[in-house]
Amino acid sequence: MMLVATAWTCCSNTSTFRVQPVRFCIVACLLLLLGHTLAAAPCDSLKVVIDAIRMEGNETTKEKVLLFELNMAVGDTLDSASLEQRLEENRRRLFNLRLFHEVGYTYTCEEGRVSVVYTMQERWYLYPLPVLTLADRNFNAWLDKKDLSRVDYGVNIIRRNFRGRNEEVRLRVQRGFNKRLELVYRVPYVSRSHKVGFDLGIADYRSRVIDYRTTNNRQRFFEQEQGLPIKRFSVSTGLIHRQSVQRQEGLRFSFVDEAVSDSVLLLNPEYFRQSVRERQYMRIELSKVINLRNSFIYPLTGSYFEAIAAQTLFIKNTGAPITTLRAKYVKYLKLPGKYYYSIGGEVQARLSKRYAYADNVALGFRSLVRGYELNVVGGQHFGLFKQGLTRELFQHEGIQLKFIKSPKFNKVPLALYANAFTDAGYVADQVFEQGNQLANRLLLGGGIGLHMVTFYDFVFRAEYTVNREGNKGFYLSGRFPF
Repeated sequence: MMLVATAWTCCSNTSTFRVQPVRFCIVACLLLLLGHTLAAAPCDSLKVVIDAIRMEGNETTKEKVLLFELNMAVGDTLDSASLEQRLEENRRRLFNLRLFHEVGYTYTCEEGRVSVVYTMQERWYLYPLPVLTLADRNFNAWLDKKDLSRVDYGVNIIRRNFRGRNEEVRLRVQRGFNKRLELVYRVPYVSRSHKVGFDLGIADYRSRVIDYRTTNNRQRFFEQEQGLPIKRFSVSTGLIHRQSVQRQEGLRFSFVDEAVSDSVLLLNPEYFRQSVRERQYMRIELSKVINLRNSFIYPLTGSYFEAIAAQTLFIKNTGAPITTLRAKYVKYLKLPGKYYYSIGGEVQARLSKRYAYADNVALGFRSLVRGYELNVVGGQHFGLFKQGLTRELFQHEGIQLKFIKSPKFNKVPLALYANAFTDAGYVADQVFEQGNQLANRLLLGGGIGLHMVTFYDFVFRAEYTVNREGNKGFYLSGRFPF
């Protein structure tokens, strides 16, 4: 007999499925005519053999690239009871490559032999995106200054799935408040075993303004009338050992040459430590990622683990060596009904004999306690705890835009979630803590928010927060909180 199962998912990649209507109707009629029903057991035998695996809809993507992502292959023997679970697990693997709008599967089982077809709708892979970004850490910090000149503009050309091999090329030409020229090339597979990849990047950064000091946990900025207060040139390359899209290890080498003007050193001689105007350093970084989340865009179930160990070595005695250790773990749980819960933590330790102001980065940049969006808490070490309760409010797998013919753009998935959260953090600073009261103090924040998820990995958050100091605020963000 033949059983057909399809599974299409929206951008949030939850366990909600939509059966492909045309295909389902055809198959259902055939089954009824033959006297079979969908309730029949898909396979009579206890064990099944994968007889064939095919891909449909991958007009650009090479089939061998997709087959490598699966944790099953032709000739494998599986328990029939766990067959659909394995097929669904591999559907999520393909979807989390972020190359497709949706991924489904069908399969047939005859005499213990299974043939599988994965069907997908590819995305648009060339993005000549205009750059119109804010020159500050986040939208809320920019809004606090009320300075319309603090805007960057330019063009960011991204070619995803280059050559159909999941490679990526990025070229960024940016002008305005901060000038940046950047080129990145990423190749996920360079070995025959498809387990080793690499990336190469080069960037030149020049800014009209520099944050030269932190006072009362607010950055102080200096704008130079002539010349540039800071210039930075960097080159980096990395090797990636890629077991799958979920499990990766990395080794990265970076070289950075950066310089500040004499005016910056007059304002803060410890910016690069001991009135050093220019410094060069090499950074070696080891990383490990285990990403078992159901979706890499807006996860609701699963877990995430990341660990990084890095060593920074300065050239020509322009700084003391720095050892950085960082780890992060988050667990996402399904609760009864449409509720979800997440809990996790992140820690960082930075070890050195001497610290420069430019390296004194802790909370307020990549990581923060919500409620302190306008603050920067510098330090050598920090710990961060976050938890949240999420309620699914609305989910539409695709609003059809009939006036657009291309299937890459004519369906807009949309999901809305209500979220309540509490955060806690602590930063240890024994060097630049003077005048910054939030260092060496327990930070607490909480609030409620509305999150929207739509196509091409777009996440929008609107949140109202309250922190331990009694400060309240309404904040906007375009990234997943943890």
